[in-house]
Amino acid sequence: MNIEIRENQFSPWEEIQRYEKEVLDPVHAGQYGAATVFSGTMREFNEGDGVSGMFLEHYSGMTDSYLEKISQEAAERWEVLDTLIIHRVGVMMPNDPIVLVAAWSAHRGVAFEAARFLIEELKSRAPFWKKEQLEEGERWVEHNTPA
Repeated sequence: MNIEIRENQFSPWEEIQRYEKEVLDPVHAGQYGAATVFSGTMREFNEGDGVSGMFLEHYSGMTDSYLEKISQEAAERWEVLDTLIIHRVGVMMPNDPIVLVAAWSAHRGVAFEAARFLIEELKSRAPFWKKEQLEEGERWVEHNTPA
């Protein structure tokens, strides 16, 4: 189970390839038949308004602990071989990747369920705060959009 919070941009697909090659395959090669990946990017709109940028804040320590907690819970609830969460913080622009969640398992159903659990828990409860840049100024996002 790996958790990373980054200020720099990343490519979700390169991260998946790197993680499988460097971390997953040395331990679980031939054991996983499914990988479910969710990649979320910044939209240029929210709540009917244009958004030109965003600042995403977190509380170091608290955020990491929460992401580790939900990763451990996923491992206890489903037969996953591994999970990966990468989340951006700092300044972002439309189309920048914000979050990557992945789950590997022997079977697709488990991988789907575990990955869905991770992203839904992250989006609804993880301590991240978003400030959007609008034409008229800026605003804090009070709630996430529904699944």
